[in-house]
Amino acid sequence: MNTRVLVGAAGVGEVAALLAGGQIVALPTETVYGLAANALDPEAAARVFEAKERPSFDPLIVHLPSLEWLDRLTTAASDPLIQALIRRFWPGPFTLVLPRRPIVPDIVTAGLPTVAVRMSAHPLFRAVLDQFGNPVAAPSANRFGRISPTAAEHVLEELGGRIPLILDGGPCAVGLESTVVAPADGVLRLLRAGPITAEELAGFAEVLPAGASIVSPGQLPSHYAPRTPLRLLAGPADTDSGQTPGRTGLLAWSRPDRPAQFAAMEVLTPRNDPREAATRLFAAMRRLDALGLDLIVAEPPPPSGLGAAILDRLQKASAHSQ
Repeated sequence: MNTRVLVGAAGVGEVAALLAGGQIVALPTETVYGLAANALDPEAAARVFEAKERPSFDPLIVHLPSLEWLDRLTTAASDPLIQALIRRFWPGPFTLVLPRRPIVPDIVTAGLPTVAVRMSAHPLFRAVLDQFGNPVAAPSANRFGRISPTAAEHVLEELGGRIPLILDGGPCAVGLESTVVAPADGVLRLLRAGPITAEELAGFAEVLPAGASIVSPGQLPSHYAPRTPLRLLAGPADTDSGQTPGRTGLLAWSRPDRPAQFAAMEVLTPRNDPREAATRLFAAMRRLDALGLDLIVAEPPPPSGLGAAILDRLQKASAHSQ
């Protein structure tokens, strides 16, 4: 299959037509690029799993074209806590896991009684959904478990030859996948850390950690991983710990210098700004991964606020290498 790349709004009509025909396409969101399919078409959703090599037990996020779809897909739309969260965080990088209605195919929810839903704030993504008219399932547009794509060229590296079209909307503004929350009984269970922080959510209800069961995307212990082994350091000063074999790259938080033992370095935020680091994280990991290094070591971010979401990604990226 030849994968074409269309740039900007000129490609919206063709993308909507492909979705209507049951095809899958890569689209930009404010978080990362997503691999979109008609969420109400089980065969189209199956193509997403096939292209990504994604296990069927990992559910997909459904993106809504309008708020009226919330009541059509879920049974909890009128809950006051949910309505307050929607007013504050939609459209944006915020996903709710809610009881689903039968209209949602089992393959989209991995057979669970819940469905993950959100509304993207990206203008191109919203334009496609406005024209298509149906919700789309859109996990990140990469091979399963790999580094998430934040630019069209990353999608082409991952899925070129597997999908018909990529809509290029430039680099993603946020750079980390959405926060995922399951509201129930007046509390919020934080299933995946993301751009909407636990501190922000605490203004609405008590925030509890995720349980052991997989009920939303992003809960697997190993994810977002480069091909090069990645090890998470204990802190910024822990640049060696006696275990830097061969050619090692450093994924630094904000240090201006490069210790001599590292063959390459990527700095996430010279300004010590977590939002800047979030937008750079996955692209920096890809650049180090492309250098043929023996190991990547990563400095941890500050553990609160958005730093908690970045730390979550680094912990999962290093799960098989620690």
